[in-house]
Amino acid sequence: MSIRKEHNNRNHKDPHEFHRKIHGLHVIKHKVHHKIHEKHHKHRNEFRLCHKYLIWLRPAALFINIFIIYLIFKVVGVKAITLFFAIIFTAKEIAHLYIYWRLEKRILKPIESLKIGVEQISQGNYEVRVKKDVYNEIGILIDEFNKMAEKLQQGENLKREYEENRKALIANISHDLKTPITSINGYVEALLDGVATSPATVDNYLKTIRNNIEYINRLIDDLFLFSKLDMQKLDLKFEEVSIKPFMQDMMEEFSFILKEKNINFSFIDKVEENLKVNIDGKRIYQTIRNIIGNAVKYGCEKNLIISIELTREENHIRIDISDNGPGISEDKLPYVFDRFYRIDKERTKDLMSTGLGLAIAKELIEAHGGNISVSSTFGKGSTFTLKLPIAI
Repeated sequence: MSIRKEHNNRNHKDPHEFHRKIHGLHVIKHKVHHKIHEKHHKHRNEFRLCHKYLIWLRPAALFINIFIIYLIFKVVGVKAITLFFAIIFTAKEIAHLYIYWRLEKRILKPIESLKIGVEQISQGNYEVRVKKDVYNEIGILIDEFNKMAEKLQQGENLKREYEENRKALIANISHDLKTPITSINGYVEALLDGVATSPATVDNYLKTIRNNIEYINRLIDDLFLFSKLDMQKLDLKFEEVSIKPFMQDMMEEFSFILKEKNINFSFIDKVEENLKVNIDGKRIYQTIRNIIGNAVKYGCEKNLIISIELTREENHIRIDISDNGPGISEDKLPYVFDRFYRIDKERTKDLMSTGLGLAIAKELIEAHGGNISVSSTFGKGSTFTLKLPIAI
């Protein structure tokens, strides 16, 4: 019983002891913060204090010294004045040396470092950083300078990368335009020279020419759209449309195109209600076409399967576009929607893909208030998921 009682008494006292310790810690913490604040305030006002000293204290000290000399001359005599002058002069010089030393260390040298940094920035060296040894107003300026330099460096790196990407894009566009134009040229010359004699051959040549012309038109459309997105000058024409008939009409068109290429295509509509979405139909069509074109471009030549599934997910319409292609490796997956990014290093041409599809798709879907994502298993295929908000 005594053990239990002692245990209970100890438990009863512990909470009060704990609160006293916590209170003590808070008091110490408050004192530490107060000291830090005082020190920081003192450092921040150092420049102002030095400035006040130079403006007010020196003239005041001069008048005080004259008054003291007058009193000593009246009371003591000339010898005392001479000794007094020697002491005052020595003390004054020591004080001035101390003040000048502090000015040199805490104001003049940091300002000189800032001046050198500004000169480096003006010459285009955005990697420059000024070392911070003071914690006064000059120290705040150094912090802001270093932040500015870092932002300028990031901007310069982004600009350099952007310019490199633009150059690569121009080279790719030149290739993409030259290839179909060369093909058209060849077939037209063959027709004019009478090389193609049978109606079937002529028909095949004309179909190839038509496909290449359509590809060039799509490429030009994508480039025009991409430039508008890049300049943020694209005007979307939103309409409230029923998603089921809209998707049905679009899928019939894609089914016809893909069957001509011997691609297995299927569309599954799992939406039961007649839901409406506020979209620019032309841009949504372009987005889905770009994703399908990407699947055709990178997909296997034989037995390629593309399937699209329409479902509802909470307050969004969900469109899943899947294929059984080679998939996307894990290291490339985070970058597939980046502007100018190409999964393949070598240029390949497919008459449905322009190479700008995924970057355009992402920006168009986000402009509709939706989002786009991709999941993929390397060697087994990919699924692109589009989500569009349901109109309320």
